[in-house]
Amino acid sequence: MVFASLTFLYIFLPIHLILYFAWKNKLYRNILLTISSFIFYAWGEPVWIGLLIFTAALDYANGLLIDRYFDTKWKKVPLIASIVINLSVLAIFKYSTFIAESINQIAGLNIQIPQLTLPIGISFYTFQTISYVLDVYKGEVKAQRSFLKFMLFVSLYHQLVAGPIVRYTHIANEIDHRKVKLSEISDGISRFCIGLFKKIAIANIAGEFVMTYMGSNFTNLTFAEAWFGILMFTIQIYFDFSGYSDMAIGLGEMVGFHYHENFNYPYTAKNAGDFWRRWHISLGTFFRDYVYIPLGGNKRKFIRNLLVVWVLTGLWHGASWNFILWGLFWGILILLERLFLQKIFKKLPNFVSHLYLVFAVFIGWVIFYFVDLIRMIDYLKILFGITKRPWISQEFTTILSANIFWLMLSILLCLPFYPFIKSRIRKSNVLLQSSTPVIRIIFNLLIIIISTSLLVGKTYNPFLYFRF
Repeated sequence: MVFASLTFLYIFLPIHLILYFAWKNKLYRNILLTISSFIFYAWGEPVWIGLLIFTAALDYANGLLIDRYFDTKWKKVPLIASIVINLSVLAIFKYSTFIAESINQIAGLNIQIPQLTLPIGISFYTFQTISYVLDVYKGEVKAQRSFLKFMLFVSLYHQLVAGPIVRYTHIANEIDHRKVKLSEISDGISRFCIGLFKKIAIANIAGEFVMTYMGSNFTNLTFAEAWFGILMFTIQIYFDFSGYSDMAIGLGEMVGFHYHENFNYPYTAKNAGDFWRRWHISLGTFFRDYVYIPLGGNKRKFIRNLLVVWVLTGLWHGASWNFILWGLFWGILILLERLFLQKIFKKLPNFVSHLYLVFAVFIGWVIFYFVDLIRMIDYLKILFGITKRPWISQEFTTILSANIFWLMLSILLCLPFYPFIKSRIRKSNVLLQSSTPVIRIIFNLLIIIISTSLLVGKTYNPFLYFRF
């Protein structure tokens, strides 16, 4: 099941919230949330519920063992078991096909290619449980004694299938002591609606353009269409993923959970390092805290540490060479910035460094999009005008003119426009402030109506990060 669906909006979510607020008992609410999360996950792939429970049970037990033997040398055993088993399961389901194909290509062998489907959300919940075990090992949190509460942490449907990666330390207190305020329910609904609009009214429309200009044959693709195609993918992937994160954060807030932000207007960044402090923040902080710093961080062999993190970041996104290249692309760019580029940009106007970042983002998303490296190179050739293609076509001019206002809105919403409006309202006169709740209700209803109308009859409603 996905958030941006009529089934979720008009059946699952209303029933879940009615049942949730029907009784204030904490045990009841925890059980209901867990059951609802299982139903949500099993809606599309019920077979993988067993794997989810196995992962949770494994690291629940490992956490207890670490806690029990905390002051002895034996506490390393459950830590190693957790990391090895979890990463092995992830490797089997996500990387076995890629590994076998690569060996066959490089060594000329004929190893049988495993044909395994990727369990939805496995990269997210695997990292969640590993982070829990590591935090227990470091003494940053006590092991959870209740399997129900731990299962709730792992399975929370708000963030189960596509993040953000929620650490146990972030919500440990709220599992037992969360309180739901009416104002927070209102904030959560608004946040969910914003994410829903991002997904349906922007990401889905941009995705259709991506399929037209990047997903089809390049034979008649013009220079302008190639650049428009990658612009559309840049818009699609941001609004798709940040929209889902907004919906997850909003859903959590409705029932008393406060998840950390996962995006902070990344396209306003002025360098690669800043971009990755703003994009998919939960993944970046995971690799920083559990890989980069333990390897030595900036203090020891930082070049090696940086490249290791970025190869892993690429691999986390997918089992394909293009993702490794994509990770290395960003890792090398950040390395060059640390070595000398930042010194150069400080001497130049701010718009120069911003243009550099936008250009890097475009090239990075080309690498990210194309699993087929030959198609990637062909597309880059068109982008850089190496091929003898027309600059623009009359058909494209017509399409661009028809969608210019939507395009302007999409670019505007990449900027911190909504926080700016909120701050202006707070500083405004008392009359406008007093009418804010009414404005919010109208705003949310309008988004629900628009989103529903766009969902009805639409078959194109993908979510990109489900495959990661």
